[in-house]
Amino acid sequence: MALSTKRRRAAAAVVSAALLIPLAAACSSSSSSGKDSGSDKTASPSGSSGSAPKAAQLTVLAASSLTDVFKAAGAAYEKGHPGTHVKFSFAGSQELAAQVKQGAPADALVTADTKTMDGLKADVNDSSIIAKNRLVIATGKGNPKKVEGLKNLSDTNLKVVLAAPEVPVGRYSKQVLDAQKITVKPVSQEPNVRAVLSKVELGEADAGIVYKTDAASAKGKVDTVDIPDAQNAVAKYPAATLKTSKNADAAAAFVKWLSTPEAQKILQDAGFQQP
Repeated sequence: MALSTKRRRAAAAVVSAALLIPLAAACSSSSSSGKDSGSDKTASPSGSSGSAPKAAQLTVLAASSLTDVFKAAGAAYEKGHPGTHVKFSFAGSQELAAQVKQGAPADALVTADTKTMDGLKADVNDSSIIAKNRLVIATGKGNPKKVEGLKNLSDTNLKVVLAAPEVPVGRYSKQVLDAQKITVKPVSQEPNVRAVLSKVELGEADAGIVYKTDAASAKGKVDTVDIPDAQNAVAKYPAATLKTSKNADAAAAFVKWLSTPEAQKILQDAGFQQP
């Protein structure tokens, strides 16, 4: 009798356990579902803030010949990248290189030649060519001295101004003049291409060698004499981020943007050539 009672109780316990297992599973599923739902709600705002653009204050060191076009490019970039502000510092490429070596706080660099950029390999990341340019002769409005080409620049009665030989445009100028075996004695050698252009604009020089884009920016103030392609030099503009940049991602994004169709159109509208 006692044995029979024990068997009945054991059987009842087994049945009860069998009934409790589905109930526990259901509770567990409900609890798990509740956690997932809560996690989704928490993740949503986080995902939203992650996609929002991060504000960045970028300082870009750029060659003087980029002065006008980069102001337009900077405005376009800021419009398409809310929260990012781009500040430019323009000077001769050799001056910019000196600033970089001295640790100037900046995020990106664009020079008017690859030689200057190559000399900063320890300070910059990999560079890419964003544009090209060519040389022209700028003369006073109306070309009063009747300059026709490079050969005229050797005339000692002509006041010619060139950029200093350590400046990219000065180096390019020397290259084309040497190739044609033309000797020029400039009345001054300037620290950047804009200074050369200014001397011609102000009538302090009769002629000077500048980039095509710079002469175009002074349309109506100077005249331009083209230099044939066979006698010309091609200036290349490399862009790179600085290794010391405190805005590495934002700086890299700006440098990459300079090669996009939007940026290239701005550059080409200003007279620069495709890289």
